[in-house]
Amino acid sequence: MLKILVLLQTIFHFCFVMMKNTGLVTEAKVWLKHKDGPGEIIRVALDAGIGSSTIAYNLYNAFEDNPDYLGRILFDAEGYWIYDGSILSIGEQEQLAKFIIEYVKKHAAAVSNELS
Repeated sequence: MLKILVLLQTIFHFCFVMMKNTGLVTEAKVWLKHKDGPGEIIRVALDAGIGSSTIAYNLYNAFEDNPDYLGRILFDAEGYWIYDGSILSIGEQEQLAKFIIEYVKKHAAAVSNELS
């Protein structure tokens, strides 16, 4: 029961953060290191239409007029993630998932401090 309450609080807080500070939570850019070549900047964009129990982030090449779609990373209610795509290596997937997790935590804490 406690896990469910914590999860509901987290989901509510995340939704509130998205409404309060949409520019920071819905889109970000991150440097992606490639194992066998130069890195690149990736645009990570929240997919708002995925549903309530899953949060998805679409991945695109940044700064292009017609950016390539690189797939998406989905997070379930327990915080587990999966990559839905075929372009990124496992290491690149892990970099992006870690970035998303840290980015959301950082901005959720910032908004929480503003509300206190």
